[in-house]
Amino acid sequence: MFALPFFRRDLPALKGDRVTLRVPFTNDYREWAAVRGESRAFLEPWEPRWTPDELDRNAWRLRISRYREDYAQGTAIAFFIFERSSGKLAGGITLGNIRHGVSQSGHVGYWIGERFGGRGLMTDAVKVVTRFAFDTLRLHRIEAACIPDNIRSIRVLEKAGFRREGLLRSYLRINGIWQDHYLYARIADDPPGVGTKD
Repeated sequence: MFALPFFRRDLPALKGDRVTLRVPFTNDYREWAAVRGESRAFLEPWEPRWTPDELDRNAWRLRISRYREDYAQGTAIAFFIFERSSGKLAGGITLGNIRHGVSQSGHVGYWIGERFGGRGLMTDAVKVVTRFAFDTLRLHRIEAACIPDNIRSIRVLEKAGFRREGLLRSYLRINGIWQDHYLYARIADDPPGVGTKD
């Protein structure tokens, strides 16, 4: 359980230049299912294999329940990304695997609907979540992993100030195949600016 007092009340929306982030609500189902459904071919190469009931309402209820449980236990916070100019749901971003003690770290994962790609929304969202992790949660290190072929994700992380630290062999099972991933990280006292490759 988080010791920080703000976790005992509703988490406020987080605002960036182009996006607003807030926790998912049960009544977000239709918009979420529509964005995910129309973007399926765009998302599948970069995600765990979709289940046959991936977009069903019952699967959505289980997802929301898991988000709430993770939040209550202090292990993860899921946010939906809304485009500020239109108010439309554009994607999602999660700060997960949150650890305190000697580690003080977390891991960022994200997705965006195909029609919202290339607008800088995800870079803004990653910056907002990173700021929240450092300033509010007092974490020291934020990590992210991406498949080496995912050029868009690499650009997002580097624009958000993350640095490539290495290659994780056969790290995650994505779309049914164990895949290598680049490990990226940002440290709380890293200077602002564009990330660099090592």
